[in-house]
Amino acid sequence: MSSYDSYKHLNRCRGSRRDRIERIVGAVAKWFIVLATVITCAGPLLYGFFLSLRPLTEVINNPLDILPSIDEINFSSYVSALSSEETGGFGLGRFMGNSLVVALFTTVLAVLFSMLGAYAAVRMKFFGRDVINVLFLVVYLFPGIVLAVPLFVLFSKLGMRGELPALIFIYLAQTIPVALYMLRNYFVAVPKSVEEAAKVDGASLRQVIMKVVMPMALPGLLATALYVFMIAWNEFLFALLFLIDNRDNWTISLGIAQLSDFTVPPTVLMAGSIVMTVPIVLVFVLAQKALVEGLSAGAEKG
Repeated sequence: MSSYDSYKHLNRCRGSRRDRIERIVGAVAKWFIVLATVITCAGPLLYGFFLSLRPLTEVINNPLDILPSIDEINFSSYVSALSSEETGGFGLGRFMGNSLVVALFTTVLAVLFSMLGAYAAVRMKFFGRDVINVLFLVVYLFPGIVLAVPLFVLFSKLGMRGELPALIFIYLAQTIPVALYMLRNYFVAVPKSVEEAAKVDGASLRQVIMKVVMPMALPGLLATALYVFMIAWNEFLFALLFLIDNRDNWTISLGIAQLSDFTVPPTVLMAGSIVMTVPIVLVFVLAQKALVEGLSAGAEKG
């Protein structure tokens, strides 16, 4: 082998070794970043969960002990948080039921109305269509506090203050504009030729929407539904304003707020916070694939 060939062989070996080192460093850095992100995001939640499993005396004496011992684990804090007030609890079980009713009704109605409205804004021609498309987002940009007073006066005069239907109506007014704006991007990407072919085959407008457009825009519909559900589940301002006088109709966000009183054991507060967070986490985990596909598709199609 000539000296030139030896030199090329040596350079290839060095390059291969350098590539392996770079790949190893990149893999280590990637997993370090992932681990740091998980600890940062999930660390407080896990710490709160472990605290909720420990007796109050142990938490006070050793607040920095993260993992409870086997003999320390008990679920009395969860029982106390979820039990009704008549049995000495804080009623979060009933409040979660109220929140679930409000969130489900809001999600179904908001997605239904938004789907029809977004389809009309994309496919139907009428005067001022472009202006209306812009107003969808402009309405959403109004701060909630601006609408709070007139809505409070309106529903008080209608005798609906303290009732869950009034809260659902308010959440629909909050979420439909942005849901319309989100779904519009998905419907724009649905090929018009597919709809025209369905109409040629004799499909009505309702059949075109339900059997052609909806299946193609399903990731976007699911992403929008998750967004609306999260808002309705976590919202606090309007729930406080309209339901504070009727404790039986409180939502989970109001129930958690009552646990901030200094007389409430911190373990019960942690248990209540975990109980409120778990449904949202489960929904996101179960629909993670559809959510990612929907959001990425909306970014590409918008």
